[in-house]
Amino acid sequence: MRIEFVAADRTRAPKGGAVAVMAFEGGKLSWAAEDMDKATEGAVTRAIAAGRFAGKPGQTVELVVPAGLDVQRLVVVGAGADWNADAAERFAAQAFQSTRTSGSDTLHVLLPGATAAEAAQAALGATLAAYRFDRYRTTEKAEAKPSLQTVQIHTDDVKAADAAFAPLKALGEAIYFSRDLVSEPPNVLYPAEFARRVKALESLGLTVEILDEEAMMKLGMGSLLGVGQGSVRDSQLAVIQWNGAGDAQPVAFVGKGVCFDTGGISIKPADGMEDMKWDMGGAAAVAGVMYVLAGRKAKVNAVGILGLVENMPDGNAQRPGDVVTSMSGQTIEIINTDAEGRLVLADALWYCQDRFKPKFMVDLATLTGAIIISLGNDYAGLFSNNDALSDNLLAASKAEAEPLWRMPMPDPYNKQIESMIADLKNTGNGRAGGSITAALFLQKFVNGLPWAHLDIASTAWKKPSTIPTIPDGATGFGVRLLNRMVADHYEG
Repeated sequence: MRIEFVAADRTRAPKGGAVAVMAFEGGKLSWAAEDMDKATEGAVTRAIAAGRFAGKPGQTVELVVPAGLDVQRLVVVGAGADWNADAAERFAAQAFQSTRTSGSDTLHVLLPGATAAEAAQAALGATLAAYRFDRYRTTEKAEAKPSLQTVQIHTDDVKAADAAFAPLKALGEAIYFSRDLVSEPPNVLYPAEFARRVKALESLGLTVEILDEEAMMKLGMGSLLGVGQGSVRDSQLAVIQWNGAGDAQPVAFVGKGVCFDTGGISIKPADGMEDMKWDMGGAAAVAGVMYVLAGRKAKVNAVGILGLVENMPDGNAQRPGDVVTSMSGQTIEIINTDAEGRLVLADALWYCQDRFKPKFMVDLATLTGAIIISLGNDYAGLFSNNDALSDNLLAASKAEAEPLWRMPMPDPYNKQIESMIADLKNTGNGRAGGSITAALFLQKFVNGLPWAHLDIASTAWKKPSTIPTIPDGATGFGVRLLNRMVADHYEG
């Protein structure tokens, strides 16, 4: 799908395709909507009055082949009470969703009077709304396929809008990359293939190093390697670097990349196991963050570490009761092989802090079902040992509408992960507080560095989605908020 900025002309209505205009709460029309109302001799106001449209976000009124206009349809989209860049993004995304399969090949988004930043944000909204993972569909009927091929954003300053969109275009591409990784079936995207796709990002200026099992064995990564030993697919560790700030201390992101999770010997129920292809959503988000930092040439040094494994239950698989030795030297008793993500992250976190000595580490992981019980399907859990880092994450979360909620890490809960025969065990005492004990386990491997853990099991996948910028399926959650946090607080 193409995004184009074109000069707004209030004296001449667009021709062909679909046209989107906005109305605010209370039914107040935007300039463009007023123009369309005049051109149709009041059809817009009549259509609004005939229904329950109140201008709230997500509400739409559609006029098909409206008299007085040479277009296929006119869509009035609710913009809410406050107009800003975020509202522009939602408006364009909702307009796209409303006309996606309408038969029109072009959508005209009318934004006369909007700033260049608002026009650019509208372009991002349409971009994200257009995402579709359809590479394996071969028999889909033509009427079910999207008809829109082009979105034209009509704005007063085309050059300024183009410039404002450049970094957002990189962000959109990064989110697409992340969503594609999460959407791929597990027979296609296994650890080595994930690593290959990340390696291809060197074309953006990233440096990518792939550690194989032999290299990880030499480093003593018994915790990570134990998870993948039941699979015929070799485990990998991807090390991604972006150097945009000379010799400055880097920031670091670490992702759980379990490309498929059966639970291992502690096998999961069959119902819903197909969803475990997205248990690598944390690694996909980290790959997306590194993509956008390179794509927009961010003035920061950053490191991304991806622990890529497959958790399978063959005769060589890790058993409940096994004891493994992590890279840190700490020993871990395996209680449940389905608590595998923390074992992957334990070695990835230690490796990251030991080699790169970053300012902070943020890990992302679809780590626990318990976080869904705690926070539902819209908030990711934030656990941290550092208030300043947490505040920066929460501010970015709010700015980018990727909600986080800070969770407690009470010290007495550490007793739940004490083992009788090893330094630690990989689960707490039962299901209560499961996301907390998982975070406390990870904290054992950060070596006192400022650190935050984002449990995104609740937000990495939406089915169904009610957010216009997120079609059903992979969300790319985390890419936007981490990119925003870096831009706001850590670029030179």
